[in-house]
Amino acid sequence: MLFDLQSRNRRTAVKVIYLGLAILMGGGLILFGIGTGVGGGGLLDIFTDSGSSTSVQVSSAEKSAARAVRVDPQNAQAWADLAKARYQTAGLGDNYDREANQGAGAFTAEGRAKLRTAAAAWQRYLTLEPDHPDATLARLMANVYDQTGLDEPAQAAAAMEIVTEADPSAAAYATLAQYAYLADQERKGDLAAARAVQLAPDAQRKLVRTQLLAIKRQVQTQGAIDRAKAGRTAPAKPSGREQGVG
Repeated sequence: MLFDLQSRNRRTAVKVIYLGLAILMGGGLILFGIGTGVGGGGLLDIFTDSGSSTSVQVSSAEKSAARAVRVDPQNAQAWADLAKARYQTAGLGDNYDREANQGAGAFTAEGRAKLRTAAAAWQRYLTLEPDHPDATLARLMANVYDQTGLDEPAQAAAAMEIVTEADPSAAAYATLAQYAYLADQERKGDLAAARAVQLAPDAQRKLVRTQLLAIKRQVQTQGAIDRAKAGRTAPAKPSGREQGVG
């Protein structure tokens, strides 16, 4: 997979790619009025108020949802509530460092652990509600799986597919394309990108097309660099005769 974060060089490359995406998607699609991307239930909506009252409310919601799933493990809504509450909890207290990344904020190790529990609750919810999952919750889960969270772009793309069914907007499809490219799902990315362009206002279609193509090429370039590096470090293959060929 493209984003194996064991290597320091790879982690740096991922940060560079996501920085480019933030500039392209934020500065272009959002500021030019196409939409709000994965906003509406995103990090800024949840984590801006870290007061004690918010912490108490979120903690109470998580405990209530946890009790509900223990009482009735087949209750899809309870699992949805638990996924949301756990995500919100991940942004509170020691789980989220608001001074990291030059003030942009970042989840701590404890916060990422909480995100993993949110993801587990989400996956359980999907098994119980596979046909009509909540698109609003899916937006939150795209944030959970984003690079700022668990860094699982394939899962983020899957969540955004749910969002596009409920919100077939240029911004939603552009975000889906972004995650799909990052997950090395080029076909899905191309289809989502084409739909994003189609749904964009006439005056913005060229801009959207250019930005999404830039994202695709950026990801492809990094993938090529990674493959080249892997080729240089891979052990020498035996000759054809050694392989029993010829």
